[in-house]
Amino acid sequence: MLSMTMIFAKGNRFLASSVSALIISAAMITGAGAASTATTYNESCAACHDSGALNAIKKGDSAKWQQLIKQKGMPALISSVKNGMIQMPAGGLCEDCSNDDYRKLIEYMSK
Repeated sequence: MLSMTMIFAKGNRFLASSVSALIISAAMITGAGAASTATTYNESCAACHDSGALNAIKKGDSAKWQQLIKQKGMPALISSVKNGMIQMPAGGLCEDCSNDDYRKLIEYMSK
């Protein structure tokens, strides 16, 4: 028969390993989110924002991006992306992006 000490010891080891797995999983998800933004950018935004085609602000032109963010505000920029503009199709070629995805993409391009 197992003693109470052994039962508690096994329970504590299980709890410690579960917490460790949870922390590692959270770190992986955070890293995956950043990789996902870069991948989404490459698949949907880079066609214009890498080269500046059709007067798109280039990725990494922080001064222009910050000026635009300050001028319009993030909610208006997200709305512009969702609804499209003369030179940009609605959704900016990202068919399944959420508002949060658009915000992350704008922030990614502005760095």
